[in-house]
Amino acid sequence: MIPVKNNGQIKTLTWLIVIAIFIRLATLGLYPVNDTTEARYAEIARKMVELNDWITPWFDYGVPFWGKPPLSTWLTAGSFHLFGINEFAARLPYFLTALLISWLMWGWLKQRSVREATLAVALLWATPLFYVSSGAVMMDMTLTAGIVLAMRGFWLGLYGNETQRKRERWLLFIGFSVGLLCKGPIVLVLAGPPIVIWSLFTRNVRFVWQQLPWLSGSLLMALIVLPWYWLAELKTPGFLNYFILGEHWKRFTVSGWTGDLYGHAHAFPHGSIWLFAGAACLTWLLLFPCVAYGRKKLTTSINAENNEPALSSNNQHSWALYLLLWGLTPCLFFTMAGNILWTYVLPGLPALAIFFAGWLDIDERESRINKLVAATLLFTALGMCTFIATQNLTNQWKTTKALVAHYQTINTQHEALVFLNTKPYSAAFYKQGRIEEVKDVAALEARFKQSPAFVALMSGQLEGLPNELQAKLHNEGSYNGYQLFSVR
Repeated sequence: MIPVKNNGQIKTLTWLIVIAIFIRLATLGLYPVNDTTEARYAEIARKMVELNDWITPWFDYGVPFWGKPPLSTWLTAGSFHLFGINEFAARLPYFLTALLISWLMWGWLKQRSVREATLAVALLWATPLFYVSSGAVMMDMTLTAGIVLAMRGFWLGLYGNETQRKRERWLLFIGFSVGLLCKGPIVLVLAGPPIVIWSLFTRNVRFVWQQLPWLSGSLLMALIVLPWYWLAELKTPGFLNYFILGEHWKRFTVSGWTGDLYGHAHAFPHGSIWLFAGAACLTWLLLFPCVAYGRKKLTTSINAENNEPALSSNNQHSWALYLLLWGLTPCLFFTMAGNILWTYVLPGLPALAIFFAGWLDIDERESRINKLVAATLLFTALGMCTFIATQNLTNQWKTTKALVAHYQTINTQHEALVFLNTKPYSAAFYKQGRIEEVKDVAALEARFKQSPAFVALMSGQLEGLPNELQAKLHNEGSYNGYQLFSVR
C-alpha cells in the first residue's frame, strides 16, 4: 500500500521556511559589520567602489588584496552601487546566494519528492551555520553556491531526462568557474574527490567520461576564469605565487602559518573541523535523537510527484554514496589542516541536508517529522533574533561603529582619527577609509606634533604611553575594547 502524503503539512512547513527566510532578510541591517571577517570584506568592496577598480581588490590604499579572487567582492560592490554603503547592502548578496542554493536544491529534489525537497531546504536553513552565513559578509556562501551548481550539474548531466542532461551538464563547469573566481582552486579539492571516488566506487568511470563534455566544458571554464587571473597578475605581479602556494598550501599545511599578509593564522588542533561541524549542525544533533526514537520506516519509498516507485535499490545506494562523499569531504580534507574556521564546513551542508531529508522522508510518522523539523527551523530563526537583540542591548558587537559615530559627533574641528599599531577594518568601513594608523608610541607622539587628532587605544595601550603623553589625553568614552581620546 502506498501512503498518501499530507499536502497540508507540507504547505505549512513551506510557509515556515518562508517566514524563517523573511526573518533573516529583515535582520540584515539591524547590526553593524563586525571585525574581522565581515568588516574586512565589506571595506575591500567599499574601496572597489571608491577606486572604481574592478580587477584588483585593495586591502588598503596601495596594498592589493591577494588572499581571494574578487567574485564575492564584485557582488558586494555591486550591491553598494545600488543601495548605498550600509550593512544591509553589504549582506544582501549573500542572502540572495543562499536563496539561489535553496532554489537549486528544490528544483533538483522535487523530481524525487516534493516533501523530500521541502525537508531538505528546511533542514539546511535550520542549521546555525547556514542561517548565520546567509547574512554575513564572507565568501564561503558564494563558494557553496558554486559547489552546489557543480554537483547538481554532474548528477543531472548523468541521470536527468534528455533535456536536463543537455542543459544541466554545463552547470558542472559553471559551478567550478564560480568557485575559482570566489575562493580559487579549493573548489576543485572539495568537489573533485567526491566525483572521482564515486565514479570509481560505482564503476561508472567510462559512463561519466562519455556523458559529460569534459573537453569543451574545461574550455568554457578557462574562458570564464583565466582572463581575470591573467589581468590580476599583470596588474600586481606576485599575486599568483602568493595565492596558489601561500593561500592554498601553506595555510592548510603549516600550523600557525606566519606568511598571511592580511591577518593571522587560525591555529587549532588537528581534527577540530569535526567539532566545528557539530556546532554548525547543532539543531540536527537535537533533532535526530527525537526522530530515531520509535522510528518507523516505510516499506515502500515513493515519488510524490507521479506516484511511481522511487529509484531502484542500487541507484538509491549510489545516490546516498554521492551525497555522503560530497557532504563529508570538507571535514575529511580539513581534518589535518592547521588553520581552519567553522565556515569551512559550509560547502558540505547542502549535501548532508539532502541526505538526511531522504532519511526523514521514508519515516511513516509524517506529522511528527514535519513538526520536529519545523521546531528546529523556528529555533534557529528565533535564536538568531534573540542573539541580535541581546547584542544590541548590551552593545557587545565586535565593531568600532559606536566609536566612529561618537568621534564624528564631537569632531568639530575636522581632526583625524588615529589608531595605534592596528586599525580595525570596521573603523575604515564606517569612516570611508579616512583613518590613520601609527606603528608605535614614538610615531604617535610625532603625529600629535604635526596637528591635533583623536586617538583610539585598545585596553592596555594607555598604560604603555609616557606619562607626559597620557596627561594630554582626555577620555571621550569606551567602546567595545577601545577608548577614544581627544588631545588637550
